[in-house]
Amino acid sequence: MFVDYVKVHVKAGDGGNGCCSFRREKYVPRGGPNGGDGGKGGDIIFEADSNLATLLDLRMQSNLHAERGAHGSGANKTGANGEDVIVKLPLGSVIYEEGSEEIIGDLTTVGQRLIVAKGGDGGFGNQHYATSTNRTPHRCDPGWPGEEKTLVIELKQIADVGLVGLPNAGKSTLLKTLTAAEPKIAPYPFTTLHPNLGVMEDELGRHVTLADLPGLIEGASHGEGLGHRFLRHIERTKIIAHLVPFSCDGKAPSFEEMRYQWDLIEAELRAYSDVLAQKQRLLVLSKADLCSDEERADIVQRFLEEGFEPVVISSASGEGIEDLRGKLLKILL
Repeated sequence: MFVDYVKVHVKAGDGGNGCCSFRREKYVPRGGPNGGDGGKGGDIIFEADSNLATLLDLRMQSNLHAERGAHGSGANKTGANGEDVIVKLPLGSVIYEEGSEEIIGDLTTVGQRLIVAKGGDGGFGNQHYATSTNRTPHRCDPGWPGEEKTLVIELKQIADVGLVGLPNAGKSTLLKTLTAAEPKIAPYPFTTLHPNLGVMEDELGRHVTLADLPGLIEGASHGEGLGHRFLRHIERTKIIAHLVPFSCDGKAPSFEEMRYQWDLIEAELRAYSDVLAQKQRLLVLSKADLCSDEERADIVQRFLEEGFEPVVISSASGEGIEDLRGKLLKILL
């Protein structure tokens, strides 16, 4: 199950209480205060892990509590610190505090750690309060409370190329053709229900990551369909490959219909955020095997006249795949 949005309540450990104690030993008169400090409470820590791809585990455990520090004791013994709680998150996790748009942290590198709730410090024992005029202090402090808050965690996939388009534009098939990914594909119409990632490698062993986003529909930027939930996943991409099929639902291809599809998706991307509006685009005309050479040439010419430089591909026949691969690698590497 793919989960890319969760709310979680975190409570760091409280500090242990300081101790009020006095030294009591034979032949040691007026031994003085020896109450130890309380231990520090445990922190709540998020850590980026490249082996995770979803926030499902965190949804199943939406309350995180760290251990409190142990209380101080006599003989100047400091209480033990509470154990930290370390939670693994996928790369690309963005953390906010509920009710605020300010980003607390963004986990983008393997092993990166972020303390999201700090444990409370332990209270002082009475050993700290001895003075020349007060040699038997009876003061000791309680531990400080640990931080407590509700956090929102969003997963934004880290990919170089985002594949977008209407449902059934051929994005999943293209991802499988270009990479070793195994997204669901079938001979009947359906739309991808969660982002799929694949890695494309060049002859020098350099890697480019592609993300296949669920098919967008009109109104996606305002929550229609699945697009609103997943548009965040292409905010990190360097380039958007926009797929427009020559044939959709068995209809004969026409420039007007294909241009309408392009404009519809582009309007949704612009409406969602300025970040997406400014990203570099690559127009990919897919499913070229479903139309005649004459129909294809006419449509490509019309796009060229309007200032586009489309890449024509067919994942089924392999036509144009190497051309597309070369263009992507040239742009990104």
